[in-house]
Amino acid sequence: MTEIRRRPGDGTGGLRTGAATFEDLREQAIALRREGLSRRQIRDRLSVHNNDILNRLLDGEPAPEWTKRPNAKDDLRAKARELRLQGLTYDQIQVELGCSKSSISLWVRDLPRPAPKRTLGEQATLASRKRWERENAVRDKQRTDAKSAARSEIGKLGDKELFAAGVALYWAEGAKDKSYDRREKVHFINSDPGVIRVFIAWLDLIGVERERIRYRVAIHESADVAAAELYWADLVGVDVTLFAKTTLKRHNPKTTRKNVGENYRGCLILYVSQSADLYRRIEGWWCGIVDAVDLTDEDQCPV
Repeated sequence: MTEIRRRPGDGTGGLRTGAATFEDLREQAIALRREGLSRRQIRDRLSVHNNDILNRLLDGEPAPEWTKRPNAKDDLRAKARELRLQGLTYDQIQVELGCSKSSISLWVRDLPRPAPKRTLGEQATLASRKRWERENAVRDKQRTDAKSAARSEIGKLGDKELFAAGVALYWAEGAKDKSYDRREKVHFINSDPGVIRVFIAWLDLIGVERERIRYRVAIHESADVAAAELYWADLVGVDVTLFAKTTLKRHNPKTTRKNVGENYRGCLILYVSQSADLYRRIEGWWCGIVDAVDLTDEDQCPV
């Protein structure tokens, strides 16, 4: 065993090893350390078996990589991060790995939180909603296809078809004369732009001059009245200043109305001036249509 002697006043506690000073031993120890030797190898090489002295000789010198023991928690940390990215909670990661929540928190706190898990009831509701959406999409396509096919079956209307359609349209939607309330005038109201267009085309067909037609909008006061007036004026092709004063319907806040929003434009009312004779002809035309399809001998449409 190397004898280390103390030399007073040299700042190293006076250590000596035979003729070698502490500084000489430290230089040798550092050189051996940098060659990659372990503490045990350096101890045996220099015959220094006192751990305190060995620590002082190697003070400040890092151990070589091969002597370092791997961190046992490195694998756990990597696994914890992997599980967190898969959406597991702290409790679930703890069950999987058997480590503390505090360690898990340190390892994964920079990762995004997983989305909250839905309850069984929420999952069932979501599945039901998605199923309904898929079924509704199928029904929408079927509905659209059926309408498109039916639309293509009509083709171009001849005068006779338009004439019959206009008579039926008026008798369904127009004002009618009653024995107790004489109203022999052509007065038509509707909210469907397509119905209005067909009725205007029918009036043109039977020779009613556009100058004889008067227009008025009827709409709830809570709607965009000006926009509705412009819309209907553009549809029938006249200046909005030619419209009569709009009829406003009072808004009842207790009533839940469905006809709201930007597509709500109220109704358009059409009057034909000096139309008593035209009205009588319309009623006669309608009775003629009824007679033409009636399979009995009874008079179903007395004039």
